[in-house]
Amino acid sequence: MSMITYKGYCGVFDYDAEADIFHGEVMHLSDVITFQGRSIDELKEALKDSVEDYLEFCAQKGKTPQKPYSGRFNIRLDPELHQRIALEAASSGKSLNGWVADALKTVVQHQQR
Repeated sequence: MSMITYKGYCGVFDYDAEADIFHGEVMHLSDVITFQGRSIDELKEALKDSVEDYLEFCAQKGKTPQKPYSGRFNIRLDPELHQRIALEAASSGKSLNGWVADALKTVVQHQQR
């Protein structure tokens, strides 16, 4: 599967060779947002249109649109690893959350190179 984004909404898509069309869906929402197109440019435009339609629909209904990511997630660790990370964070003068966020940011930036 491949991904494209619009306004923070991440859509995954596949190509259906039989139908000769790309089709996709926005990830990580309980609301369903789909899109399709015959080219990547059409697909990007369809994602944009679908997200804008969703945002407009929510506004008309007085509903807060779901955000794909809240900026929070829980993680379960081995207790020994948890302790080691907490000690590293404290020794660097950071909160546990700040230390983990920085470590994850470093990994992601490294992978983007």
